[in-house]
Amino acid sequence: MPVPTTHVGSLPRTQDVVDFIFARERGEPYDQAAFDACMTRAVSDTVARQAKAGVDIVSDGETSKISYATYVKDRYTGFDGDSPRNAPADLKLFPSFLQRIAASGGTPQYARPMCVGEVRSKGQGELEKDIANLRAAMTDHGIARGFMNAASPGVISLFLQNDFYKTRDAYLAALADAMKAEYETIVASGLDLQLDCPDLALSRHMLFTDLSDEAFVKVAASHVEALNHALQDTPEDRVRIHICWGNYEGPHVCDIPMAKMFDTLMSAKARYVLFETSNPRHGHEWTVFRDRKDDIPEDKILVPGVVDTTTNFVEHPELVAQRIARFTDIVGSDRVIAGSDCGFGTFAGFGAVDPEIAYAKLGALAEGASLAG
Repeated sequence: MPVPTTHVGSLPRTQDVVDFIFARERGEPYDQAAFDACMTRAVSDTVARQAKAGVDIVSDGETSKISYATYVKDRYTGFDGDSPRNAPADLKLFPSFLQRIAASGGTPQYARPMCVGEVRSKGQGELEKDIANLRAAMTDHGIARGFMNAASPGVISLFLQNDFYKTRDAYLAALADAMKAEYETIVASGLDLQLDCPDLALSRHMLFTDLSDEAFVKVAASHVEALNHALQDTPEDRVRIHICWGNYEGPHVCDIPMAKMFDTLMSAKARYVLFETSNPRHGHEWTVFRDRKDDIPEDKILVPGVVDTTTNFVEHPELVAQRIARFTDIVGSDRVIAGSDCGFGTFAGFGAVDPEIAYAKLGALAEGASLAG
């Protein structure tokens, strides 16, 4: 059987979607009914394009969200003002490149408010709209299995920093309690839940640059502890977790190695583990899984990224198949799903990969998975 295919979640938004999202982001007036209708159409089109490309486990492309983490400011109380912006440490080492990115408009401009009050849900209304749109699109286009992204407590704490709770751990605990219902609502709808957790790697060279790697691993473990608390009533076999070092083209010379994060990643209460293994900085790290095969829990399913999301090269399907084979040789073909390194539309309206090329990459992903099978 062919190896199943999926991706990390976010996909390019159309201009009408982007216009609505940024009108809401800037607090400008917009027609709510027109907004909702636009999102419904866009999700249907996004699912149709995934189906055409050959993706087996689809998402809504995070169509309605400004980004994978900061969307929570619109759905939870307690956020206002602006958080400090921390450029990744690797970009600071190459200031001419950082300046070039900024000058090219490559840095997304969107609100990152601080936590200034108690974090509480405003209700699941927006989430329920997203779920309904995805479920309807899956039915219309004959897709049996889908997933929906949600921010982890740790990644929220990375981008929406704390200025209210007495300690970082108290903030994480409050976020875990607040997000618990969102996670459970997604799974109750019949969709799989994906937790986006770049905080387990990216935050090492963004927020915790003053720590040793060993000290950071302890911080990351506290993030997983908070996440697992939020997942205590969610079936593990319905949960995916994604770790990454930042979905941007850059030197990435400050990335903490996968070898140091392996145990933390495996400790998460999630059956499916998504991680980067295609880009030039992390393509070699498949060997970590080979060398620690006996430490991969038997119930874990590996979802390696076998296409890069920061380059417009379209991977040859035979290369995709070779990348998949590295992991099927380790755990068997029944415990591997082919994925992408990161999302193709991490921030609404911004992305290194041209939208048409993004879907060509998903097509190459599916063709390579068929060859690998």
